[in-house]
Amino acid sequence: MSLLLSLQGAIGQGILWGIMALGIYLTFRILDIADLSVDGSFATGGAICAIAITHGINPIFAIILATLSGFMAGFITGFLHTKCKMPAILAGILTQLSLYSINLRIMGKSNIPLLQSPTMFKQLAQILPLTANWITIIIGLLCSLLVIIGIYWFLGTEFGSCLRATGNNENMMKANGVNTDTTKLFGLMLSNGLVAMSGALVTQQQSVADVKMGTGAIVIGLASIVIGEVIFGKKAGFKTRLVSIVVGSIIYRIIIAVVLQMGLNTDDLKLLTALIVAIALTVPVMIDKRNQVSMYKKLTGKDLDQNA
Repeated sequence: MSLLLSLQGAIGQGILWGIMALGIYLTFRILDIADLSVDGSFATGGAICAIAITHGINPIFAIILATLSGFMAGFITGFLHTKCKMPAILAGILTQLSLYSINLRIMGKSNIPLLQSPTMFKQLAQILPLTANWITIIIGLLCSLLVIIGIYWFLGTEFGSCLRATGNNENMMKANGVNTDTTKLFGLMLSNGLVAMSGALVTQQQSVADVKMGTGAIVIGLASIVIGEVIFGKKAGFKTRLVSIVVGSIIYRIIIAVVLQMGLNTDDLKLLTALIVAIALTVPVMIDKRNQVSMYKKLTGKDLDQNA
């Protein structure tokens, strides 16, 4: 029974964190930028959401404010990268470092509990006679669906196509007269906005915002992306790839939950995450090499038969 409950909780957490992984996907896969500022913007979303709720603002509107704060964090990273000509990694690191102090300023202390404050999850629990885990899954699925539909629609527009093309071949887009700085700036803003939204949802679900809640978010997001790609394949359709990211996040959380139930020390979670990412990245390479070898053997075998 405890394992079943932990799996339900893992599925709910995986869906909520999957929105963060979708944001990382926009920069990591679409723009081909390693944005390290997401660790800070995730906590910023949680901090803004917690402060807004404690000041009597509606929980849904608090999520919108948190998303806007993520846009601002992404703007800072994008400005440093595009206008100040800093490498994307350095720009993300500087934003992440600054957001730690900013988040402390916003909250006034290291964490803010929301046990006595209204949240989306508590309000829905008053309407539906369901457990907390099922409430988390329902809200997470609704939010993830809206985000996936929004991303799919946006990247199908003219500007969204320019954003995708910028990640594929920036020089070609410049030759066609497209301001790639603008597309990269907006892509970073959108990415961090989704990350902050995820941070706000996680804050409401856990009823606490902590300044360190975003630590390791980039690794978790990459693990979700890679796991989804391993399961669904890199050649899957775009809609399927977006869904695979959320599925990958769920699988990652399930793996963590099962391993913890088996008695793993929580201090080793970071090591486990690193191993999961390493294995998920290595498996496709090994499969491709094996397929190439088998294909080569087939071709050489046919040539030998023809010569005989």
